[in-house]
Amino acid sequence: MHELLIATHNPGKLRELAAIFADLNLRLYSLADLGITTVVDETGQTFAENARLKAEGYCALSGLPTLADDSGLEVAALGGAPGVHSARYGGVTGPAQLQYLLDQMRDVPWHQRLARFVCVIALAHPNRPTELVEGTLPGVIEFAPRGSGGFGYDPLFYVLDEDATLAELSAERKNQISHRAQAARAAREVLARWLHASP
Repeated sequence: MHELLIATHNPGKLRELAAIFADLNLRLYSLADLGITTVVDETGQTFAENARLKAEGYCALSGLPTLADDSGLEVAALGGAPGVHSARYGGVTGPAQLQYLLDQMRDVPWHQRLARFVCVIALAHPNRPTELVEGTLPGVIEFAPRGSGGFGYDPLFYVLDEDATLAELSAERKNQISHRAQAARAAREVLARWLHASP
């Protein structure tokens, strides 16, 4: 059984990845499982830089192959904002954050409200070069929140192919199409290659 550290304190994220990696010969650990309380600073200017910083930082701390991700929302009309600042956009969190984004978009017509969710996963290994994979989900920013599921910007993120916001989709459907699920499936291919190559 090979070991993999998932650089997160989020049990939901761990469960999601465990399901996608279920058929690989892997034992997954969270930071809490290993008693790691050090915080690796996310000082990068891009999702890729932050994912790499976290993966390589926690790989060095644990000595284990490590998966870390960074993700967020990019809105075309805002020049790609909130981007890496998605979690703290406007200096507010929760419902106030949705309102802040809506205020920024107040005069933007529907056809210019294009956006995408991005997730970059970095896989760091003590004896291999770090590898990066990415998942994206295109959508449109709604004029008002819709739906009660999901979290973060999900109530404002309308997915054309689904004719619904992410907050209106079932958790199962969201996890099939989401940027994180796409990146995780790509990460699974990297891990399968690593496992195949190792004795």
